[in-house]
Amino acid sequence: MRTVLLTGFEPFDQDTINPSWEAVRPLDGTLAGDVRIVARQLPCAFAQAPEHLQQLLDEFEPELVIAVGLGPGRADICIERVAININDARIPDNLGYQPIDTPVVAHGPAAYFSTLPIKAMVRAIRVAGIPASVSHTAGTFVCNQVFYYLQHALAGTAVRSGFIHVPALPQQAVQCGGPSMAQTTLVEGLRIAVISALNTTDDVLESGGQIS
Repeated sequence: MRTVLLTGFEPFDQDTINPSWEAVRPLDGTLAGDVRIVARQLPCAFAQAPEHLQQLLDEFEPELVIAVGLGPGRADICIERVAININDARIPDNLGYQPIDTPVVAHGPAAYFSTLPIKAMVRAIRVAGIPASVSHTAGTFVCNQVFYYLQHALAGTAVRSGFIHVPALPQQAVQCGGPSMAQTTLVEGLRIAVISALNTTDDVLESGGQIS
């Protein structure tokens, strides 16, 4: 049985839900042929998230990993291209820690690129009528930390991995304003993203105007 690992985050910044977890949770245990999807929640804490992620990698030995996080203010499903080696938090994490200009991995590379077929994934999601785009910044909060650590941990292996940011849920937008996306749409978009990543060997090469 082949395994795909999806991760989402626990709620943070006084929210009671996190769209990233609500998007991956319904996919836990689902099967597509010989593929099993495993969805697990990560803590929104700089001191805990990488260790928790590493435990999941060791336990499940997945062949594909997609970490998912909330992208406040984003209107579509954003497939991230690059993670950078810096933690620079605008607010404290769930443990009250707020790193400023610290490395994710000491002496690590400045950045890692996603090893997912990001443009093919965006195209597949859009074909289904769901807004999606390639994003060139994963921020500098715990999302970027997890993305960078994931790529660092799997560098040199055959396991493909990357990160997706999702919009807020409608009930959050009602309270705070800004764009949102229904949970059912998020779940379907991620399901399509997983299938596209599994079935695509080489990424598509459409121009940035069509995919980005």
